[in-house]
Amino acid sequence: MSTLLYSLGRWSYRHSWRVLVSWLLLLALAGGGAALFMKGTDNSFSIPGTEAQEGIALLDRTFPQASGTSAQLVVVAPEGERVDAEPVASVIGDAVSELGGLEGVIAVTNPFDEMVSGMVSDDERAAIIRLQFDGQATDVPADTKTALEGIAADVREAMPAGSQVAIGGDLFSTSVPALSITEAVGILIALFVLIVTFRSIAVAWFPLASALIGVGLAIALIYVSTAFASISSTTPMLAIMLGLAVGIDYALFIVARHQDQVRAGVEPEESAARATGTAGSAVVFAGITVLIALIGLGFAGIPFLTTMGIAAAVAVAIAVLVAVTLTPALLGFAKGRVAGWPRRARRTSARPARTRRPRRGFAERWVTGVTRHPVVTTLAVVVGLGVVAIPAASLHLALPNAGVQPPSSEARQAYDLTAEHFGPGANGPLIVTGTIVTSTDPLGLMADLKDEIEQIPGVKEVALATPNETADTGLIQVVPETAPDDPATAELVREIRAHHDEWQEKYGVDLKVTGFTAVGIDISDRLGAALLPFGVFVVGLSLILLMIVFRSIWVPIKAAVGYLLSILASFGVVAAVFEWGWFADLLHVTRTGPVISFMPIILMGVLFGLAMDYEVFLVSRMREDYVHTRRARGGRADRHTAVGAVRSGFTASARVVTAAAVIMFAVFAAFVPEGDSSIKPIALGLAVGIAVDAFLVRMTLVPAVMALLGEKAWWMPRWLDRMLPHFDIEGEAVERELALAAWPEPEYAGPLAADGLAVTADGGRGVGDVELFRGASVRLGHGDTLLVTAADPRAGRAFVLTVAGRIAPSSGRLRVAGHLLPGRAAWVRAHVGVALLDGAADPLRELRRALAGGTTLVAIDGLDTLAGADRDQAAALLRDAADAASARDDRPALTIVASARREGAALELLSDAHRPSVAALALTTGTAGTQTQVISA
Repeated sequence: MSTLLYSLGRWSYRHSWRVLVSWLLLLALAGGGAALFMKGTDNSFSIPGTEAQEGIALLDRTFPQASGTSAQLVVVAPEGERVDAEPVASVIGDAVSELGGLEGVIAVTNPFDEMVSGMVSDDERAAIIRLQFDGQATDVPADTKTALEGIAADVREAMPAGSQVAIGGDLFSTSVPALSITEAVGILIALFVLIVTFRSIAVAWFPLASALIGVGLAIALIYVSTAFASISSTTPMLAIMLGLAVGIDYALFIVARHQDQVRAGVEPEESAARATGTAGSAVVFAGITVLIALIGLGFAGIPFLTTMGIAAAVAVAIAVLVAVTLTPALLGFAKGRVAGWPRRARRTSARPARTRRPRRGFAERWVTGVTRHPVVTTLAVVVGLGVVAIPAASLHLALPNAGVQPPSSEARQAYDLTAEHFGPGANGPLIVTGTIVTSTDPLGLMADLKDEIEQIPGVKEVALATPNETADTGLIQVVPETAPDDPATAELVREIRAHHDEWQEKYGVDLKVTGFTAVGIDISDRLGAALLPFGVFVVGLSLILLMIVFRSIWVPIKAAVGYLLSILASFGVVAAVFEWGWFADLLHVTRTGPVISFMPIILMGVLFGLAMDYEVFLVSRMREDYVHTRRARGGRADRHTAVGAVRSGFTASARVVTAAAVIMFAVFAAFVPEGDSSIKPIALGLAVGIAVDAFLVRMTLVPAVMALLGEKAWWMPRWLDRMLPHFDIEGEAVERELALAAWPEPEYAGPLAADGLAVTADGGRGVGDVELFRGASVRLGHGDTLLVTAADPRAGRAFVLTVAGRIAPSSGRLRVAGHLLPGRAAWVRAHVGVALLDGAADPLRELRRALAGGTTLVAIDGLDTLAGADRDQAAALLRDAADAASARDDRPALTIVASARREGAALELLSDAHRPSVAALALTTGTAGTQTQVISA
């Protein structure tokens, strides 16, 4: 990975204009597609497989006039007057007539209808005109909503002084998030932090510009997808938050590494390539963790949340791609002008130079203090975050409604007026429905069910209980005593459902509780149930990923515990603000109460990826220093070595991680004061989570725990180390390529060079590692043939597979077709053919496949196993392949690396294949010929 990114970074640096124009062209195409095809966002929430959704489906089929969305016009007469008296009654009557003629309106409930109850308040001062629409809120035409608002305005003008009129209901219960000037403040803060970090105004724009291009492209693609998928209005805002935060941070890591290297004297083009190969590898890994966590939102089984996770993952993926391509391209525009202005010279001391100590930076002083008192530090952080997490125990979840909108919103005014005059439950009536086709007395049955439901605690009244026109479906409208997002309303829904079996046996009716409020409760319950498995998923994923990266058991466990502390602390702060009301006015929280249902699971997914970012960037540098120090001491390490690596690694990476955390905090926090009610708790949770995780967990708790563990922090069982794959996020392959750039010899340009090559295999339980061969050295020219023989057939096959990039060498140096292994193994695997003839069901087919595509180097195992016609055909295939390669001037001659146990049989085949000169390499367990011997075929 790192070597591929190294090459990509160099290419992007050299072709800056191509890269920039390509991204801008993609942005323009996506923007044009969005303008042409987007259909707008969809705020209707559905959850397949739940009782509420099944109830809606039943109403769609049998009671369509009650299945769609609804709206209500609330009319309040002046103090001391009644709504059923003139002139208010006439105004309401005219409004009912006018509303009935609107497009999409299939029913208007007159509050004075004798068949309807509950539409006039007990004090007879307020009335509700309820409208039923055909379809969900997204199906209602915009012209209808405009006309509805116009009628409401006309009613307001016609009412006497002191009256109150507001339009609201399910149709207006959700608001569309929009950007404000506050979000721009967050970007300005990010720019300021970048200027301070890089000490350069020009360089500071690079991460910001790349992030803005990436976010613009992601948002355009999201709006294009609305043409064929349902996207909620919260999705683009979430993508903007994440795209900006990770886009700036990912580019920041690459630019910071590049700037440090240029200041150290590295040539700018080489530095850009190295920065992309090293820091870019960590960026790709960090991006992958965020992607997996976001896609994991599908655990909840809720379509709109799955779509939200995929859309946010697209924004993060684009941020990664932009970071590793556009960032080095922008560095190519700057060339060497990236060092920034020099630091201000510190005031010199009057003390002699010998006795004067160099002044330590804040990061060094901080980590030194933390690691000197690791027990106290660990206890302080854990206990402190535990206290912050206490309010999380009272966290309640619900879908947003008009009650959380700003007081200036007319929908909020209608919500408050309804709650004031009709009780809070009138804002979220429940619908109980079921098939009554077997009943001989539909009206009597509905009356009996109404009496049953009215006896349940928490029910204020049953406003309507009626069969449909064909008397095959019954509908009961239940008004709770509590608000739609009150936990007591959720308990009422569960209580009504608990009577299902009793009423089915008694009345023969399969009743379902549905409606907008019930759907929200079901979604909240489903999300709450998904939190534990999702938490197990992300914690388990963090353990596996970090074990792969750091080859350690304790580092991943510590990281996972720190992540859980960050999550609980952010939940605690959100609960304290939105439910307890702490700092609610300061943060412009218009109404305290339950937070949006999907806040916890989104917060867990997003914060997981970001927490792993900081863990990787901090601890990878600690591991790098620990490994280098241990090598310098002959492989020995002790607690002093480990603590020293913690301090040096922290000091080297703290500046960039601090800047990244401050930027993320600023971006997320900017969405809190003026943010939409759905985004506000998510943004606050992310801002708090970033601050806690970066500064308290990763930069305080982590070095303290690492100091406590000492050298044991890097322990891993050998069997587990062999099982786990390797992922180079520290750019070790790039560093190795740079160190071996002049190897093997300046004049050598052949297809295969090896020095001291060795391969070790796992011998199984109780046996340990088995060295198949070691010390193999060879040089081949184009068109040469190498025959490898060994008493153990595993050794020959291992050599062939190692040359072909299928097995990583245990030690030594290996370059194939100019590519250093194992770093360039992906390229070698794609260009070197492999034929494993020994034991193959169809060896000739294996050989044909290895020689296909015009390959110029083929690795063959078991060449001596062919006999008879197969042997002759194999020789012919090798002759034809060699002739085809020689016929093309732009390709080198065919080179063959083959293994065999019987040298004579293999030489005869090679002779028939017109390979007159063969270099032989004899392998034995534990040793190998250090020079090749030329033998005649």
